[in-house]
Amino acid sequence: MLSTTAAMRDLTFPLGIICLLFIRGYCPLPMSSEGMHPMGIHGPYAHSYSRVKDEDYNQYEDITTRSSETSILSRGTPKRCDYDPCLEGQTPCFELATSSNCLCPGFTLNDVPPEAPKLSSVSWNGSEVVLQWCTPYSHVTNYVVTVGGQERQKFGEDRRSGGVGEIGNIAEVCVMAVNDAGASEGSCMMYHPRDNSLPLTAGLIGGALGFLLLLLLAVLLWRHKRQRKQEATISMHNTAETG
Repeated sequence: MLSTTAAMRDLTFPLGIICLLFIRGYCPLPMSSEGMHPMGIHGPYAHSYSRVKDEDYNQYEDITTRSSETSILSRGTPKRCDYDPCLEGQTPCFELATSSNCLCPGFTLNDVPPEAPKLSSVSWNGSEVVLQWCTPYSHVTNYVVTVGGQERQKFGEDRRSGGVGEIGNIAEVCVMAVNDAGASEGSCMMYHPRDNSLPLTAGLIGGALGFLLLLLLAVLLWRHKRQRKQEATISMHNTAETG
């Protein structure tokens, strides 16, 4: 009995070593062994797990890249230029865009004819006919005003209004934008001149009324003096009779 126990005790250590060697051969620990995943997964699922993780990482990388690009674009989007096309004396919009990196909506360059300006009013200011217009979003070097199809006046690129003298008859008044590539279509309005005879007629009527008023006052004054003279004569005649 004691010999059997001693024999079993002597076999325990060798059997333990054999088991360890067997386990190590079945599940190799080195990271470089084929089929072994860095996370400790081995066997037929190691490659599937690695492929899934790689796809997840690539998807996350794509989303991150798109988010970064969108963020950069949103931060770098230029704003619209602080430009009023109807205000006179402004810096041209294309110069503002160049200097401040802003946007001119629909702006065309000098290699194409400009868009037509917008004529807003044609009116008489007491001494001449005055036009007001808004510039197009185009490169413009000057403006040309025509009256009845004939060129009447030119204005610089920074102008938004101008006088063209007197217009005696009903006529079509147009303004065109011009640059090196050509001229735009005209923006036009019909001008109806004021009736210049009306002030003269009013003056004549006022003069006639004034003359009649003065004549009436003169007649009343003459009658008043005549009446006093007659009263004085009657008074003297009555005094002579009583004396």
